[in-house]
Amino acid sequence: MTSPERTEHLVLPGVLTADQATATVRGILAVQRPDGAIPWFRGHHLDPWDHTEAAMALDAAGEHAAAERAYDWLARHQNPDGSWYAAYRDGDPHDVTDRGRETNFCAYLAVGVWHHYLATGDEAFLDRMWPAVVGAVEFVLALQQPGGQIGWKREPDGTPVTDALLTGSSSIHQALRCALAVAEQRDEPQPDWELATGALAHAIRHHPERFLDKDRYSMDWYYPVLGGALTGAAAKSRIEEGWDRFVVPDLGVRCVVPNPWVTGGESAELALALWALGESDRALEVLQSIQHLRDPATGLYWTGYVFDDKAVWPEELTTWTAGSLLLAVAALGGDEATCAVFSGERLPGGLDPDCC
Repeated sequence: MTSPERTEHLVLPGVLTADQATATVRGILAVQRPDGAIPWFRGHHLDPWDHTEAAMALDAAGEHAAAERAYDWLARHQNPDGSWYAAYRDGDPHDVTDRGRETNFCAYLAVGVWHHYLATGDEAFLDRMWPAVVGAVEFVLALQQPGGQIGWKREPDGTPVTDALLTGSSSIHQALRCALAVAEQRDEPQPDWELATGALAHAIRHHPERFLDKDRYSMDWYYPVLGGALTGAAAKSRIEEGWDRFVVPDLGVRCVVPNPWVTGGESAELALALWALGESDRALEVLQSIQHLRDPATGLYWTGYVFDDKAVWPEELTTWTAGSLLLAVAALGGDEATCAVFSGERLPGGLDPDCC
């Protein structure tokens, strides 16, 4: 059972005390089903990306057995083509509510698997999850377009949607690097994955026209940085360009401009991106600004807040919002596995070919 002593490394001034961190971890554990599934909240759906993010937060909190159950759920319920469906009602693998198969949802398994391995050193786990990682990567790369970008999804009837999302492709960039790290650890080089990752990085860095125009969404602003495709001066420039547009002082990050709605998940992810840029002070300020979203009764966080109406909306306490905050706190607190995954440390670099 999680205790304040086990979550001392998640203490962050103005964000979490040890007791609060314990409550947040317990809140996620209370939602997790006995079979390992982690829906948004009980009665709502599970999607593979947010399920993985919540599992990563459990690893960051030292709840390795619970995180492993979450990854085993994915391995058991992977489709034959390497994918997962976009939504399962309350995490029930037999009650699929969206049979689309989204590429970034499927790719993110590799991030979680590498994070769990770094947190535990469990080689047997890595061996057991390797086929699932391979299947997921091959499903995703089958939708890569000639320009390097990754098509959004396959429709329920199998039709490929070749339009690419910048946020999704940026998340896939991080996932492919993690998959390559897993392959390297297993001494199973994957040169085709390396070439695909390089082409994807090049598209994100140099060809915005290859992606659907979603620049009203804050995720399209910071995800090229969070996913590791943009680093250094280019990353800093991108963050500065969008700062006043998306950040609402003392409240958090807008999900969509110009809507007066800040969201906890986007705010915590921006904090992670800032930390990766070496801007820990600004990351801390962002995390402190969203403490109005915390529910003291459960330790979880409301998804968002409409500041014109001064109202929580929607009225849901989501495991992935809590998970994103715990991961940001873990990075700021120096958790080794979380830092390695989001800083790019121990991930392959130099994957941007002078082509495309």
